[in-house]
Amino acid sequence: KINMEHSKIKIGIVDDDLLFVQLLKNYIENNGDFQVLLTSTGGYHFLKEQDSASLDILILDLRMTNGDGLEVMAELAKKETETKIIVLSSFYRRSFMGQMLKMGAHAFLPKEIELEELLSVIKTVHHTGHYFSNDQINVMRTQLSNKLPEFHAFSRNELTEREIDVLRLVCQQLSTKEIADSLFISPKTVETHKTNLMIKTGVKNMAGLVIYAVQNK
Repeated sequence: KINMEHSKIKIGIVDDDLLFVQLLKNYIENNGDFQVLLTSTGGYHFLKEQDSASLDILILDLRMTNGDGLEVMAELAKKETETKIIVLSSFYRRSFMGQMLKMGAHAFLPKEIELEELLSVIKTVHHTGHYFSNDQINVMRTQLSNKLPEFHAFSRNELTEREIDVLRLVCQQLSTKEIADSLFISPKTVETHKTNLMIKTGVKNMAGLVIYAVQNK
């Protein structure tokens, strides 16, 4: 039992709609290897309580009366937490995708999303570090084309062919094991390539690598 609990994806939910929080918690826990460790109806309350739990995933609303989602992301960014943030909001706009990434979100979704799809996104973010739909990537390509400074000190030509292969598969949201199987290399070698990519591009996480890839086509 201890091992089973340990293997579950640990989730927190922050949303000021109490009924939504309760229904989502029940659905998540009844439909897979998930454990909702923490719920909160406001950002300020969550920030006071969040150190008490080690969360893999935080499902976060944007607009809340008691501390909005942007404030929560800003505070978590200062703490350099390992928790992945899925912003789930009725205030969803594809055009906000670039801003959400800059703020530290690992996925940005509308509240109208199907619950089954949400579970799939949670798993993808947990295993790969991010989730972007194809239309979001197209929007980001437009947003990032000329407006942001370069993230990197190395040019595209200074990445090795294998690093570019790994980067391409990261953008396809494959896990480390899936990338290893696809390229016929070990997971450890994949992690080494990811580390080298982050060093060369100057980004801090997998979402940053996707932004780099979008910028450099």
